[in-house]
Amino acid sequence: MRDGRAFGNPGRRGWACLAAAGALGLVATTGGAALVSDVADASSHREAPLIAGDPTVDNTDVYAFVSPDKQDTVTLIANWLPFEEPNGGPNFYFFQTNANYDINIDNDGDARADVTYRWVFRNDDDRDGTTFLYNNGVVRNLDDPTLLFKQRYTLTELRGTESRVLVEDAPVAPSNVGPASMPDYGRLRDQAIVPVAGGGQSFAGQADDPFFLDLRVFDLIYGANLSERGQDTLAGYSVQTVALQVPKSALALREDEDRNPVIGIWSATSKQSMQVKDPKAGGDQVQVSRLGNPLVNELVPAADQKDGFNASTPADDSKNAKLVDRVLNPELPRVIQQLYNIPAPATPRNDLAEIFLTGIAKDAPTLDGTRAPIQADLNSQILNADVDAKQFVPAEELRLNMSVPVTANPNRLGVLGGDLQGFPNGRRLADDVLDIELQAFEGAAQTGQLVPALAAGDKVNTNNVPFGRNFPYVALPSNVAVNQVDVNGMPEGGVPGGAGGTARGVAWIRIASGAGAVGFLAAGLFISRRRARAGGPAAGRAGAA
Repeated sequence: MRDGRAFGNPGRRGWACLAAAGALGLVATTGGAALVSDVADASSHREAPLIAGDPTVDNTDVYAFVSPDKQDTVTLIANWLPFEEPNGGPNFYFFQTNANYDINIDNDGDARADVTYRWVFRNDDDRDGTTFLYNNGVVRNLDDPTLLFKQRYTLTELRGTESRVLVEDAPVAPSNVGPASMPDYGRLRDQAIVPVAGGGQSFAGQADDPFFLDLRVFDLIYGANLSERGQDTLAGYSVQTVALQVPKSALALREDEDRNPVIGIWSATSKQSMQVKDPKAGGDQVQVSRLGNPLVNELVPAADQKDGFNASTPADDSKNAKLVDRVLNPELPRVIQQLYNIPAPATPRNDLAEIFLTGIAKDAPTLDGTRAPIQADLNSQILNADVDAKQFVPAEELRLNMSVPVTANPNRLGVLGGDLQGFPNGRRLADDVLDIELQAFEGAAQTGQLVPALAAGDKVNTNNVPFGRNFPYVALPSNVAVNQVDVNGMPEGGVPGGAGGTARGVAWIRIASGAGAVGFLAAGLFISRRRARAGGPAAGRAGAA
């Protein structure tokens, strides 16, 4: 489909292939890494030894999707600093001031950034040496003098050697101290949403961590007998978030989203190095974190390769023989086979190499020159009309086909559930990555059969608090302690829910889940599902975000 038009109906065979492609892509690139990583806590939270000790520049997740309420735009979201407990005073949480927080776009498939959006932060610290307080009174507005520590940022767009400031000296939403200090946190969130030069919106600040799963997966995959499931162990934690909504044309090759709708996305964080001769004089910016598809650095590289992956770029991936080998011969299926006697799919996994490095396309280039194993067109830059196939470079990126219509009734299982707008075609906030990965990595998309022992996944199907209908879509940060005690003084663990102060006038919606989830999963593998090419707007349903 080289004309770059909106993704059409591929027919029964193509539809089944796309369902399989989505499943395998999820696992190849996100890989169920949480099942085997020794250092990761969730998605890319603390995924490598060095970055675990530098959390303010630890990129945890990246999301990219067509905005459900403004379908001529794309929303990009990236999160940093995992496991922010609400009661994190007196200093609370912040972005580093000597770092570049980037979201990169590759629209021509050469594995290099064609567009980079860069956030750089500065501090306004009004504490005069006589107080330890973050705020010394009630905070109702971002410019209130009672908010003693503030941050501001500049957002710059980089295109080759050219740069353009999109947002200058904008306010950052602070940490949610609590209801006594910030009785209407939603008001503060609203004030931190600012317009972007050329069209769009930008936000930076604290938000609820949108990733949801049961982290007890590390205990020999849910207790070695699937008894340890059903608790969202990220509930109540927050992250530092940047979100950007821009027109599709700003991201597309030659600014033509009709001919060139597919883009690759990854984030990267770099920080200023220290000079040995003069530690006070900053050195060059050095990349310390990188993230495209979730869970890649947890699953694919071995432990001694993880720091190197964080320092590398997508252009390095296809030349990294160790990385490629671990894609073709993944570790996770062998672990599950050892624990549950579920046979691991045969290797080499050329299907995973297609998903991991090229995106899904019938003519996607392969590493060994054979035919692309997944014969379906979905989200490789090779589908862009103006891409030169000879210049295409395999690389690990989160790929999004911007021409796929927004789903009116999103399926949390994404492509595996027959929803082509879902992961791995970009990533929406409500896409249930872990459940899809467990099945797909075990070959469910290849065999057309679910693995019965894993059919219920981790039993965490939605975020503990609902996502928003409108930009920036992420939920407000909680002000309820993650660790609580009951009346007998025994730890309860986790939070029951609550967004820590809902924004006035902002509607929230919960994502449908329940017993029908497994049915949708099976349907994505067994049957062809129709979907209107030109259905009406998604009415801002949160599941589309």
